[in-house]
Amino acid sequence: MPQNADLIKDHIPLFREPEYTEMFARKRECFENSHGEAKVAEVAEWTKSWDYREKNLAREALVINPNKACQPLGALFAAAGFDGTLGYVHGSQGCAAYFRSHLSRHFKEASSVVSDSMTEDAAVFGGLNNMVDGLANAYALYKPKMIAVCTSCMAEVIGDDISSFIGNAKTKESIPADFPVPFAHTPSFVGSHIVGYDNMMKGILTTFWDGKVRDAATDKINIIPGFDGYSVGNIRELKRILGMIGVEYTVLSDTSDVYDTPTDGEFRMYDGGTTQDDTIAALQAKATLSLSEYCTPATLKFIAETGQETAAFNYPMGVGATDDFLVKLVALTGKDIPEELTKERGRLVDALADSMTWLHGKKMAVYGDPDFTLSMVRFLLEMGVEPVHVLATNGTKKWEKQVKALLATSPFGKDAQVWQGKDLWHLRSLLATEPADFLIGNSYGKYLELDLGIPLIRLTFPIFDRHHHHRFPTMFYDGSLRVLTTILDKVFDTLDRESGENGISFDLTR
Repeated sequence: MPQNADLIKDHIPLFREPEYTEMFARKRECFENSHGEAKVAEVAEWTKSWDYREKNLAREALVINPNKACQPLGALFAAAGFDGTLGYVHGSQGCAAYFRSHLSRHFKEASSVVSDSMTEDAAVFGGLNNMVDGLANAYALYKPKMIAVCTSCMAEVIGDDISSFIGNAKTKESIPADFPVPFAHTPSFVGSHIVGYDNMMKGILTTFWDGKVRDAATDKINIIPGFDGYSVGNIRELKRILGMIGVEYTVLSDTSDVYDTPTDGEFRMYDGGTTQDDTIAALQAKATLSLSEYCTPATLKFIAETGQETAAFNYPMGVGATDDFLVKLVALTGKDIPEELTKERGRLVDALADSMTWLHGKKMAVYGDPDFTLSMVRFLLEMGVEPVHVLATNGTKKWEKQVKALLATSPFGKDAQVWQGKDLWHLRSLLATEPADFLIGNSYGKYLELDLGIPLIRLTFPIFDRHHHHRFPTMFYDGSLRVLTTILDKVFDTLDRESGENGISFDLTR
């Protein structure tokens, strides 16, 4: 093999060496039993046709590459935003490893999650013993302030009673009787990560608010960020804006420090997060605002039943969406919008005006979670971009109606198509037959970019193949300016690449 200590080759040039290309060819010939290249090319081309598209869209019994994760991922993400909280999966070790790796690959941070490692015997007899031993070990080894329990498919299929199991564990003195162990039932075979987030948020608030009375209402505002891969940058931007306005607030599930720990010689298994005292006191807040409507329906219903006012937004990004959030905040608090924040809005509007000629009429497809797609489409319409396809695998009929109503507000949205419940293989057919100039989504879109030649703009979770995006905001005025810049960079890079091929319009100034 050509690798040696004097000249270490990166894997890309290494695997282009003759030894590897020959090895891959022999593998295809001897083990993969593949068809000839001509036949593969013929079928591949057919899968981009309208004929295949109709067959693809008609399928019901198969899902291929859904753009969603399962409930426990969202539950663990929500739990991570509370001070000293250890996420705990009542289920198999393999499930817990998936959730840890998914979060770690996106945030480039260690994601601490334990499992009680249910195996075949637990699947037959139940997982009580696993829970008793698992909670004892987790409490003794990792010294958390709270353990948040969610379930995997195995525990849900056999019907384990998590509330009873936790009670039994306390009776057996695995953990102290007063130690907080919120839980959420999070079956992976229904819903998605945003449902898991909602279930865990409600479980945590129920643990701290149950039996207490809301009788000393304060002027504080609770903010629930929702499942957001840019939470590090967005929550910090949220705090900056709230501080600028002078709002007293509590962020319920603050992951901004948890997923952005420094390298300074000290390992932080837990860092930052909403304290238990603040979580308890949040019951007395004047109102709770959710930045992600589809991440919090059950949680907001529970909060409203306590007498608090609630309101939900769809990922405040762009001019109008940020305006809506600030108008509600001002109405609740009686505060004035400071001049500096007004200037930030004006700078965003100015930036849009500066760049509108390069974005006007561009056709873009968007996929992601319901809140992100709603917000992204709204911002694209503000830019003069024409959405072509809007897809959310975990979108609902309500989401579909919201997107269509939003598109109807602008002439730029008149030709857009909305796809509720469809996956990324559906999206491949849609883009092959009705292409877009650009694609907005997460890292999984790179396969569509490679296959169809449509440039991908990475703007939502998960982003595995790029670094540090989560450290910068995408919400509110300044965050929107970064989103605008990200989109423009891809537009200009694509223009330069295409111009450079024939030497026409390869301009220095854009």
